[in-house]
Amino acid sequence: MTRIPTEPGTTADRPIEDAEDDTPTSVPAAPGNALDAYFKISARGSTLANELRGGLTTFMAMAYIILLNPLILSGADVTGVKLDHAALTTATALAAAVTTVLMGLVGNVPLALAAGLSVSGAVSALVVPHTTWPQAMGLCVVYGLLIVLLVVSGLREKIMNGIPLPLKHAITIGIGLFVTVIGLFKAGFMHTGGPTPLSLGPAGELTGWPVLIFCLTLLAIFVLMARNVRGAILIGIAGGTVVAMIVNKLADVPAEAWRNSAPVWPGSPVAAPDFSLFGDVDLFGAFGGKGMGAISASVAVFTLVLAGFFDAMATIIGVGTEAGLADKRGRMPGLSKALFIDGAGGAVGGLAGASGQTVFVESATGVGDGARTGLASTVTGALFALMLFFSPLAAIVPVEVASAALVVIGSMMMSQARHIDWSDREVAIPAFLTCVLMPFTYSITAGVAAGVISYTVIKAGRGRWREPGALMWILTALFVVYFALTPVKSWLGVH
Repeated sequence: MTRIPTEPGTTADRPIEDAEDDTPTSVPAAPGNALDAYFKISARGSTLANELRGGLTTFMAMAYIILLNPLILSGADVTGVKLDHAALTTATALAAAVTTVLMGLVGNVPLALAAGLSVSGAVSALVVPHTTWPQAMGLCVVYGLLIVLLVVSGLREKIMNGIPLPLKHAITIGIGLFVTVIGLFKAGFMHTGGPTPLSLGPAGELTGWPVLIFCLTLLAIFVLMARNVRGAILIGIAGGTVVAMIVNKLADVPAEAWRNSAPVWPGSPVAAPDFSLFGDVDLFGAFGGKGMGAISASVAVFTLVLAGFFDAMATIIGVGTEAGLADKRGRMPGLSKALFIDGAGGAVGGLAGASGQTVFVESATGVGDGARTGLASTVTGALFALMLFFSPLAAIVPVEVASAALVVIGSMMMSQARHIDWSDREVAIPAFLTCVLMPFTYSITAGVAAGVISYTVIKAGRGRWREPGALMWILTALFVVYFALTPVKSWLGVH
């Protein structure tokens, strides 16, 4: 029986499950209760404690989205009206809660969803300046429904299963490097804009208490993992938050020194939710004369579909592989359900007024802390629901502390490199491009695109053009358009 080693201090070695159903290759322990039976906790080698802890860890790692997404989306509407920050905060928490609970209860995988930063960024930069807010959310609903159609037709799952296994491993590595870079940037450990493209701190050295707390939290988690302490990531986040609050109080750290907000106990942890953006959707208004126009709106939808489709696909592959839910060919059980819910997240986010929802790479933090089933996602979603009423509490965990968990997960996902034959250049070159372009372009889609294109071109260059298969060639054509989107838009007269 093939087994995948786990993070020290979580669960025992886990059997790889067959991709056609949830039946493991070995005889699992009999379920202890109805909850165990429904989520298949014992069958996946997990425990109730692991799932609860993993769900909490994932939430703490991605709670920043409740603060960050409203900042991204709070630009001016074409009418000159500023979107209400409280309403955006409510919409962000509501959409994350609904989609993540659905992923847990229906998909039964430890994947959490929230407003995708790539999607929100595209909505803020490409859509909002040229439409009303209801029209922008209408485009989110449209792109989500298009992805759902791809799932229902079976095409999305065929694409995921059609990607060669070495590229799937490379995607996992690339995701690991990507979340590592995110963590280093968010913590202020790595900077851009200096005399060199990248630098240690703003001027070649680390400055300030917040980045020191990041370093201490990171080292503490690594030490706990090396000592096989259960819940090392969660303990590290909780401990780092407490230290940050103490240091902030005693050292009188300036509020602007923290990347998001100072770690202080809020005056009132309770805040009433504002549902005013819910349902404020104009489904096809952006395609008309009072919106972006048919061509511009279609290009915007295409951009959102690419961002939502391939970012989520890569994340599901990476996190699912790390959780041991993939078979030897990289296929996952219940994949179609997870893909459906992820696609529906675009529509749910648009309806809620939070932009499209997608699977978050921070789900890997919960997996690293033992999560293997949808129960962890249900816990994460329930915590997002609580934030509808306790949104001020989300600001307590500083982003510097949460960033340490991302770097830890990146180090764990690098272990997939052992599955790639780096001596085979047909495989090694596409894998290399996939791995490095994700962090260096700050785009998961760019890494997947480069890997797919190079894989098929190299195969064709060696006279093996039939080997990749029709789907890989179709993907190659789409990704060529993706990289050439600017000249294509110019040719179509889109600005």
